[in-house]
Formats: sequence, C-alpha cells, structure tokens
Amino acid sequence: MANATRSRTQVAEQNIRAVRQLQQRAERQRTTAERVSDAIARIAARESTVVAHIVWFGAWVLVNMGHVKGIRPFDPFPFTLLTTLVSLEAIFLTLFVLASQNRLTQEADRRAHLDLQVNLLSEQEMTVVLRMLKEICDHLELRQTTSSQTFTELVRRTDLQDLAERLDTQLAGQSATK
Repeated sequence: MANATRSRTQVAEQNIRAVRQLQQRAERQRTTAERVSDAIARIAARESTVVAHIVWFGAWVLVNMGHVKGIRPFDPFPFTLLTTLVSLEAIFLTLFVLASQNRLTQEADRRAHLDLQVNLLSEQEMTVVLRMLKEICDHLELRQTTSSQTFTELVRRTDLQDLAERLDTQLAGQSATK
C-alpha cells in the first residue's frame, strides 16, 4: 500500500512539474510589451491602487475647491485637467488590460487544445482497454457486463464529428429557449 501511495505521489509530482514547465515556457515566450502590460494590469487590479486613486482624486478636489490652505487651486471646477488625465489613464489602462486579457485568452486556448488532445487520446486508449477486456471476458465466458448495451456503445470508437454536431445542436436549442 505504501508503494502504491508513493507511486501515485511520484506521478502527481511529475504532472505538477510538467504543468509548471509548460507555464514557465509560456512566460519565457512573452514579449517585453506583454510583460509590461501584465505588470500594469496586475498593479491596477490591486486594492492599494484603488485606495491611491481615491486619495489622489480626493486631494485634487480638495485642493482645487480651495479647501487646502497654502495651495492655490490650479484646476478649478469642473476640473478640466483632472478629467483629461483620468480619461487618458482610462484609455491606456484599458489598452493594457485588453492586451493582457488577449494573451491570457490565447494561453487558455492553447491549454484547451492540449486538454482536448489528451482527452481524445484517453478516449482512444480506453476504447482499446475495453476491447481487450471484452476479449478476456469472452475467453473466460463472462458475458453479463460485456453483453450490455452500455458496454457495446462504449467499445465503439467515438465519432468526434458526430459528437460535436450533437453538442452544437443541443447548445443551439438551449440558446433558442432563452
């Protein structure tokens, strides 16, 4: 039992290393612009950035409403300079976030394709295993499970195109009812 647990742990560790290596390779392949976009998006998403903006906007308004003694208002109401700066910040921040989101979507698509390939391979392997199991059961004259309709359906190779079309039809039907 201890060997089986150790073996599972080793397999899990190998899987973790493989995933980590894929992630590290994706990170190494990022361009400088992607790294900058990711850093800016990460910083902008922090709670401390929200607090800093609240303090900054509050201070700007207080100063320019004349509520801070010793500092002459430089951007009187309706705060045209503040509006311009905030608009520019919003434009650039949106561009950085969209660039980062686009890259993350591309990475997710690559992972989904890899996942699909692994799932298809697993399905093909299981079909072979089920066929081998059927041969063993036939040889031992054990037919209760292997003669069931479910087993017969599972032993057949999955038609990916048919499955995708059925899924699309079902999803289209769900969309139509909403």
